[in-house]
Amino acid sequence: METQELHRGRLIDHLQLVVRDLAASKAFYTAILPPLGVPLGGEGKDYFWFDELFVSSADSDAAVGKLTGRHHLAFQAKDRAAVEAFHKTALAHGGTDNGAPGERPYHPGYYAAFVLDPDGNNIEAVFHGEAKRSAPSVKVTF
Repeated sequence: METQELHRGRLIDHLQLVVRDLAASKAFYTAILPPLGVPLGGEGKDYFWFDELFVSSADSDAAVGKLTGRHHLAFQAKDRAAVEAFHKTALAHGGTDNGAPGERPYHPGYYAAFVLDPDGNNIEAVFHGEAKRSAPSVKVTF
């Protein structure tokens, strides 16, 4: 697995999900992440990754042979339209609705949608409202 470019400077360095059906998970994440501006980073016979998200089968050398279980994972969205596209795309590609796009009470401007992925993980896309970023991420090239 060769990586030539990484984006760092956010809270999570990486998250690994060990899944039952790698093909179903790949189809799901390959559909839902591009609307959020996250392209496929790479793949092998028993894994794939998107930026900080690494997904593998239980028999992958990258796993310890056990499924990871249910997690809540939230992806940043650039605007409300991206949250809506995420939700619509997820439902069309095997996701189960777990909260339609809408305002949430967590803080003013919090706009999110939730779906369950093929393994039951609670996947969220969230737009925190209008804000000015200093940079989208820190790019590390090697």
